[in-house]
Amino acid sequence: MEAATKPSPIDRPETRPQSKPALTTDILISGGFTRVGRWIISGDSLAVETPAPKSKGVYAFVKAGVALYVGVATKGLAGRLYSYGRPGISQRTNQRLEAIIMAELSGPEAIEIFIAMPPDLEWNGLPVNGSAGLEHGLIEKYSLPWNIRGATALEAIAGPGQPALGRDPGQKM
Repeated sequence: MEAATKPSPIDRPETRPQSKPALTTDILISGGFTRVGRWIISGDSLAVETPAPKSKGVYAFVKAGVALYVGVATKGLAGRLYSYGRPGISQRTNQRLEAIIMAELSGPEAIEIFIAMPPDLEWNGLPVNGSAGLEHGLIEKYSLPWNIRGATALEAIAGPGQPALGRDPGQKM
């Protein structure tokens, strides 16, 4: 009689991490976010319907009550949001999100913008950026399908055997 053998790691089914919960407007509002407006098409570019504050902070793009993207504005919310409507040639994230938002605006749902301006903190005498920490924490905890980190996420969206979204096939990351 043969001794039972353990299956190799290749034979074992993958264990996937549990999916993250959605970041809803209720969570955002209870966490101190406020609605600043929504995206509109002005001429042939994106614009925010009402001016955003010039102070630094965190922003969320929300559709049908669920945040799809969060970002940090280290030099000011107004300028950061403006850059999505007029992305520069090297601003890949801005270009990608501009295309997504423009496509979404052709449908019935608005893309709302929520903002928060957390204070900077200190930890053991060292500076802590409150906005950057909040953005990171939200990305780690919640499902945010428009937030992409690294080549693996880009390739997952493009599909097997396809070049990563926004990349030339020969380009290395």
